Amino acid sequence: MKNPIIGIMGAMLEEVTGVIALVENPVKQELGMRTYYQGKINGVDVVVVFSRWGKVAAATTISTLITEFHITELIFTGVAGAIAQNVKVGDMVLAKRVMQHDMDSRPLLPQYVIPLHKKIFFENMEEHLQESEKTITEFLTNQQINQQLLEQFNITNPKLWIGDIASGDQFFSSNEQKKQLADAFPTVLCVEMEGAAVAQICTEYNIPWTIIRTISDSADDNSSTDFQRFIEEIASVYAVEVIKLWVTPQTPNKASTSQPVPHRRG
Repeated sequence: MKNPIIGIMGAMLEEVTGVIALVENPVKQELGMRTYYQGKINGVDVVVVFSRWGKVAAATTISTLITEFHITELIFTGVAGAIAQNVKVGDMVLAKRVMQHDMDSRPLLPQYVIPLHKKIFFENMEEHLQESEKTITEFLTNQQINQQLLEQFNITNPKLWIGDIASGDQFFSSNEQKKQLADAFPTVLCVEMEGAAVAQICTEYNIPWTIIRTISDSADDNSSTDFQRFIEEIASVYAVEVIKLWVTPQTPNKASTSQPVPHRRG
């Protein structure tokens, strides 16, 4: 059986700095203007990297993780803007399906369809999704983030949502952008800039993938409010704590003994 090597990516440095600190005896390797940190977390081989923003950067990074570091699984952690009305800042979204909202090769193919694959959505495996859900549920049940800090971002009782995520090379910061996407894809829970590209490459190489997004903003005219502070003080903590729970020698078969927290299927 192939030795498990988990790749861990984040599109912003702040999203992975804490995760890098978890790596035991890290070995750094510079490739393609990126620094890859190889080592172990909780005894499991990992490679952690800051990919940078956007689909091209993410696709380049995951391709390197697969072909140069031979990862057997990918975890992408980061932030996203809420599209669905009930999804709030501080909630987490686990991708069941991902799509590229800015793909348009008409008239050669229908809008949003990915060439070669001839489909719009890349879908996660149900079994893999269930294990992911257990880990995030455990974190949200037992999270110890300072309550006063959560209140500053109006975060109360953060929920786990499981459903569709849209990716594209745009930062959503207007009501018009949000409405257009919601109208075109009513099932989309949140929007970000990398996940669908990562899922496509992983699918092409038959690598299991997990995309976890912490909701940082409402993807509208108020999107930039305290965005950087949220990344540094909330999202980075979410990422570290989830990875600590996730990466264990028993990861494929572990079962959570915690009580479930509220979650919704998108």
